[in-house]
Amino acid sequence: MEMRWRARMVLHGALVVVVGLLAGLPYAFVLTGAWAGEERAWRMAHLEGVLNGLLVLAVAAAGDALVLSARAQAVLAISLIGMAYANVLASILGASFGVRGLSAGGPPANIAVNLLFWLAIVGVFVGLGCAVGGARRRLSGPP
Repeated sequence: MEMRWRARMVLHGALVVVVGLLAGLPYAFVLTGAWAGEERAWRMAHLEGVLNGLLVLAVAAAGDALVLSARAQAVLAISLIGMAYANVLASILGASFGVRGLSAGGPPANIAVNLLFWLAIVGVFVGLGCAVGGARRRLSGPP
């Protein structure tokens, strides 16, 4: 995998981790009772950022193990970066507005959270599909 795509994934993966860490602040305030809010929602927002950012970083780190065309590299990077931002943004919006995004109806915030989660779902499957394909090509090619 080209270094420029890997570097973009490292940059954005790290930024998403930072956003997740920052979402830990409201989580702590809700836990201590300093702020009103749903503890479960803020815990999810915190963990979504940290875990999704780490996933992007992990795939970037494994980039040398993947054999991908230039187009597949772009699709992998863009889909995983987009997935990470969509998941953390959806979680923060959901916690902020008290919605879960489980359906496409209701208040505008709920609809936005639902759409962001669907974007994240598509992104993770497309991105990981590219990673799996790239790893399979590495294994089936010359040693």
